[in-house]
Amino acid sequence: MDVLEKFKSTQREIWRDFAPLEVFTTYTAFPLVKHARIRAEHRVLDVACGTGVVAVTAARLGARVTGLDLTPELLERARENARIAAVEIEWHEGDVENLPFSAESFDVVVSQFGHIFAPRPQIAVAEMLRVLKPGGTLAFSTWPPELFMGGMFQLVARFLPAPPPGVSPPWQWGDPNAIRERLGAAVKDLVFDRDRLLSPAMSPQHHREQAERTIPPVMKIIQSADPSTLAVFRRDYEELAARYLNENAVRQDFLMTRATKL
Repeated sequence: MDVLEKFKSTQREIWRDFAPLEVFTTYTAFPLVKHARIRAEHRVLDVACGTGVVAVTAARLGARVTGLDLTPELLERARENARIAAVEIEWHEGDVENLPFSAESFDVVVSQFGHIFAPRPQIAVAEMLRVLKPGGTLAFSTWPPELFMGGMFQLVARFLPAPPPGVSPPWQWGDPNAIRERLGAAVKDLVFDRDRLLSPAMSPQHHREQAERTIPPVMKIIQSADPSTLAVFRRDYEELAARYLNENAVRQDFLMTRATKL
């Protein structure tokens, strides 16, 4: 197994426990679907769909939806969510860097905090645009590096093994300048917007303990760090959370991007 395939295998292992976080990503799904201007007649691909919250939201509007994710455990949860919502969605286990679909198959391609973990952004972009029809819409949600979640991922990266050379960190996808560079001349009508997610917390310590039980990379640190390293991580996490805690909620603003394929 080469280093990138090993990296992806590790990602699949880490994120298989993501399902409890759908309580938050369910809220952020509708703003993305609205930002993408999804309509009933659209054929939609949800890339790195996780537990299917965006896919289900789009399908409830009548769109014909396909969801793809690297992690089979999350697809199992996505199927159950679709069953509960009584919507038909086509599910695929697969990799955003090698999408198993024909060129120009979809009217809209979306991703909510998912494609950002692909190791090579330019390959992920090329694949998402390949399967999108000319004039179709690419839309995604990401975490700005200067705000809470971007800062949290940067903090976590300090305490986990370094990724292979050439792997881009996920928080770069929250920088509009990086997005402009990555999409380049392949798109037009590039539009950015922001929305806000509030995570309930009674204190920075409370929020940190929630993260230790629910955020897979944080859980990995808790499982592997020695006591002194863990104490540093917890101190730094609480300092970060304190900067965004107001009225019993940690503010987690996110960036939404929309562009039209030329």
